[in-house]
Amino acid sequence: MRWSVKIARVAGTEIRLHITFLLFLGWIGVAYYHAGGLEAALRGVVFITLLFSSVVLHELGHVAAARQFGIQTPDITLLPIGGVARLRRMPTKPLQEIAVALAGPAVNVLIAVLLVLLGGARVTLGELLIPAAGAQTMWTRLATVNLWLVLFNLIPAFPMDGGRVLRALIALRAPYTRATRIAAGIGQVFAFLIGFLGLFGNPMLIFIVLFLYLGASQEAAVASLKDVSEWLSVSDAMVTDFSVLSSESTVAEAINALLRKSQHEFPVVDGVGRVLGMLTRDDMIRALQTLGPDTRVADVMRHDVPVVAQNASLEDAFESMQESGSPALPVVDSRRRLVGILTLENVGELMMIRTVARASRNLGGRIPAALRPHGVPQA
Repeated sequence: MRWSVKIARVAGTEIRLHITFLLFLGWIGVAYYHAGGLEAALRGVVFITLLFSSVVLHELGHVAAARQFGIQTPDITLLPIGGVARLRRMPTKPLQEIAVALAGPAVNVLIAVLLVLLGGARVTLGELLIPAAGAQTMWTRLATVNLWLVLFNLIPAFPMDGGRVLRALIALRAPYTRATRIAAGIGQVFAFLIGFLGLFGNPMLIFIVLFLYLGASQEAAVASLKDVSEWLSVSDAMVTDFSVLSSESTVAEAINALLRKSQHEFPVVDGVGRVLGMLTRDDMIRALQTLGPDTRVADVMRHDVPVVAQNASLEDAFESMQESGSPALPVVDSRRRLVGILTLENVGELMMIRTVARASRNLGGRIPAALRPHGVPQA
C-alpha cells in the first residue's frame, strides 16, 4: 500500500505502518495533552499503541488461519481505522472462509481473557455499554476495547469479518457470486443504518459508512469478475497490441516507452523472445527515484511473475494474478512464445462490455461474436 513503511516482519508477513496512522497517533497525543497534560498524553499514546498491537495480533490470526489452506499473506498495513491483511486470494470453500474470518475475532477474545486472568482487568456490562467510561486501569480499558473489536468486526458487512462469514454461510446453499451479491447488499443496508446514526452527533460513523459501502461494492465487483471469467479463456481478454523491453534496456528507455503508449506493464524478453520478467509503471518510478535512469531493466524488473497459456481459463489466470500480486501477466502460446499480456484493466473492461452486451441481448439484441465465450453459440 502506498504511503506506508515497513516496521517489522513476522513469519514472512511484513507489518507496515501507514503515514496516516502516525498523524493519528500525534493527534491523540495532542488531544490528551490538552485534556490532562504530559502524563495524560503519554498514557493516551501508550494505550493506542497497545490497542493497535491487538489489531496486529487480530490480523495475524487471519494470516495463521489462511496459511492452513495454503494462502499466503504478503503484508499487514496499520491504518487509523484498523489493520488490513492482504491475502493473495480468498478461500474458495465456505467453511475455509468462515475459519479464516473468525480467526481474527477469536484472537481478540483470547487477549481479553488473558488480560482478565493475568492482568487483573475487570470487564463489566456497564463498561461494555460505555467503553472505557468506568474503567479503572489501562488493562481493563484494553480488555473492554478488544471485546468491542470483536463485536465491530462481526458486523455482517464487507469488508468486516462478519460480512465474510455471512457470504460463506449463504454460499453453502447458493452459488458464490450470488452469495456475494446478497451479502454485499446486506452490508450496504447496514452501512446506511450506521450512517443514519452518525447524523446524530458522531461523525466517525460517517467515515465507517464510507469504508463499509466501498468495501461491499468492491467485493461485489470481484465476484462479478469471477463469474464472467469462469466461462472465458485468456485469449478472450488478453492485449495483443503491446510493446516489450529487452533485459539490457535502461529505465530511461522504459519511461520513454511508457510515455509513448497507454501501456503500463511491459514484458521483458531475451534475445529469442523468452519471457524473463515484467516491469510495471510503479517499478519504473521507484527505480528512477532511487537508482537513476541508466539502471538496467533486468535489475529492477519482477522476476517471479508467472506466465499463463492463451488457452487457459480466465478464472485460473485471474487467481494467478491475485496470488502473484502482479497487475499484469505475460501470455504465451503452446511454444512458450509471448503472444499477449493480461491486465486487470483490460479484464475489467471486458467484464463491463459483456455486461452491457448481455443486457442488450435481453432487450432483443445480439451479442457480437468477439464477446461470446468459446463454444457458446448465439442464443
